[in-house]
Amino acid sequence: MDSSCDHTVDVASLRTGQRHVLAWVFGINVVTFAVMVAGSVMSGSSALLSGTLDNLGDALTYALSFAVVGASARAKARVALLKGFLILGAALAVAVQIGWRLIDLQAPVASTMSLAAALNLVANAACLRLLTPYRDGDVNMASSWECSRNDVIEGIAVITAAAAVWLFASPWPDLLVAVVLLVIFTRSASRVLKRAWRELLNLR
Repeated sequence: MDSSCDHTVDVASLRTGQRHVLAWVFGINVVTFAVMVAGSVMSGSSALLSGTLDNLGDALTYALSFAVVGASARAKARVALLKGFLILGAALAVAVQIGWRLIDLQAPVASTMSLAAALNLVANAACLRLLTPYRDGDVNMASSWECSRNDVIEGIAVITAAAAVWLFASPWPDLLVAVVLLVIFTRSASRVLKRAWRELLNLR
């Protein structure tokens, strides 16, 4: 009896912790999204725009994750499947934007791009730290950690692109990083979708 009660308390505590963490990362991503929108518009950066779309997708992802904490395994797997499609949608949006930029090649404003990217990296690193204790948990929290890990990689890549744009006065570093991020988003979407699909199949 004592063991059973202890287990119940632990699960309840874990769920409370998950909700608390997801609420924080949701708020951080909403604020960061606003900053990134302004930065991408003012700088004209494709790499920064990819981060903006990713932050929007992440805000929706964390909201969905929050909604299913404590829900059934089937509900969590279905939400994880939706998260995978959100990541894939961000990848497709980046692909469209890259195609448009290739028609109108202009170097982005490196200083604005750098500032927005630096703020984005700090915010995403904070989210990743908050989610790391839960990365090996259920499919819901694991997919949230995957999204946050992608954000940190993206932040480092965009700062690198901004430095290269400033150094070479060329739009190509920005576009190259946008292509790399496109590949990362696509692979991440594939991993999340595969895991979610396996979970659903195992629950049949």
